[in-house]
Amino acid sequence: MKVSPLAGKLPPAELLLDVARLVRAYYDERPDPSVAEQRVAFGTSGHRGSAFNRAFNEAHIVAMTQAICQHRTAHGIDGPLFLAKDTHALSEPAFSTTLEVLAANGVEVMIDAADGPTATPVLSHAILTYNHGRKEHLADGIVITPSHNPPEDGGYKYNPPNGGPADTDVTGWIQQRANELLVAGLADVRRVALAAALGAATTHKHDYTGAYVGDLGAVVDLDVIRAAKLKLGVHPLGGASLPIWNAVAERCGLDLEVVDQTIDPTFRFMTVDRDGKIRMDCSSPYAMASLIGLKDRFDVAFGNDTDADRHGVVTRGAGLLNPNHYLAVAIDYLFAHRPGWSAGAGIGKTIVSSSMIDRVAARLGRKLVEVPVGFKWFVSGLLDGSLGFGGEESAGASFLRRDGRVWTTDKDGPILCLLAAEMTARTGRDPGERYDALTREFGAPAYARIDAPATREQKEILKALSPERLGATRLAGEEIERTLSNAPAGGAIGGIKVIAKSGWFAARPSGTEEIYKIYAESFDGEAHLHRIQDDAQAIVAEAMAAGIKVR
Repeated sequence: MKVSPLAGKLPPAELLLDVARLVRAYYDERPDPSVAEQRVAFGTSGHRGSAFNRAFNEAHIVAMTQAICQHRTAHGIDGPLFLAKDTHALSEPAFSTTLEVLAANGVEVMIDAADGPTATPVLSHAILTYNHGRKEHLADGIVITPSHNPPEDGGYKYNPPNGGPADTDVTGWIQQRANELLVAGLADVRRVALAAALGAATTHKHDYTGAYVGDLGAVVDLDVIRAAKLKLGVHPLGGASLPIWNAVAERCGLDLEVVDQTIDPTFRFMTVDRDGKIRMDCSSPYAMASLIGLKDRFDVAFGNDTDADRHGVVTRGAGLLNPNHYLAVAIDYLFAHRPGWSAGAGIGKTIVSSSMIDRVAARLGRKLVEVPVGFKWFVSGLLDGSLGFGGEESAGASFLRRDGRVWTTDKDGPILCLLAAEMTARTGRDPGERYDALTREFGAPAYARIDAPATREQKEILKALSPERLGATRLAGEEIERTLSNAPAGGAIGGIKVIAKSGWFAARPSGTEEIYKIYAESFDGEAHLHRIQDDAQAIVAEAMAAGIKVR
């Protein structure tokens, strides 16, 4: 993908979202459930879309919320529902719609006491804190966020009582029921006016930020950070981590500067991403350009995406760390500095994450649990402590409390940021320096993800591809050792992974765009990585063409 001439720069006026027009479309446009693109569709991160495309409109939110109410009744979930929203333009109207339906259904709802944004990990923490020690009347939650997506997008996620992303059996039922309600013209939906919902006896104010920040010392060693007197910088990227970081700066005694306090649904303060779009991606050097430009002011700096489930770590020497690099560093540090964790606690990684993690895990003598893409695969392990850490290549991770108990079962950007400060304070080396040490020990892998065009039919073929249908025997000059369509720890990849001695690639279809994604890594340099990528595209193209012929 070519780099846009706007990348890394502030957006021109013509790129900015017309917020009023988007909100009108949310209320005025009516999705047609006979059109696939306008139906409710839960992917790995919930339902997402734009009101402009009739993919995220009032009717979708009404239908999904009513479906969740019916799911709760069917499964005996009758504790409070924690309701969160981020700072995207569609999140506020969707929050109001959701509350109107929940109140009409008599659901006890917990909303932010300050009427501000609430981060995904804060909601997970709230659910788990409430449910701790309980066996009945359990809580669950809804997060209204499209994560780091562009300003015109909206998103909606359901977290069951385990506090993490709902599994496919739950989201599949909610999706089916919501679409049935859309087809029926929302005839079976209960709803009250917003004023009535806000004033309902079932609607309660909750201090999300206070509860989360007040508990941070249980998961990160704030004392060692304070004692080191590190100068820390953070950019919330206009998202839901802003109240968290303001509270940390005020209450935790850290020398922490929030470099930008702006919340603006146009995100006009963001530097443009690689492809010329505004995107609050804290793993992108283009979206993080403003913080990277300030790196020499801080010992460590960091940022979060809009719902704060992702992290980006910036150091003076390395700039913005590649997410895979930081995952390896975090794992290496944590398992050497958490004596309260079980000796049997394993390391969770997604199948498209760097093999550097495999090498670190082997040296640590810890079990490696390699799963398909999606944080839901880590939930049970984090919940019961059998995983000390679970991380995705897309800069999302969480880990256990210092005593080995569960902290969150959803991705938690702030604790990964504070961990960067902790390791710098304790060891005298920042995450960039610690990654350099790992490359001296294990070699320096070259890793990249590229996108290639694919039709809907081609994506379906790729999703169902089996190892037997690949004709290739060599990858970038090396013999192919293994071909996987299921992750080693179980679960379909939804694509294919091909492994040779010095590198590998994985190919998966996008759930939202007419593309497929190729993840590739080489421990033999950039030139070898490019050979892997070229071979990967050829292998996948041949397999998709053969699949079309069979059909």
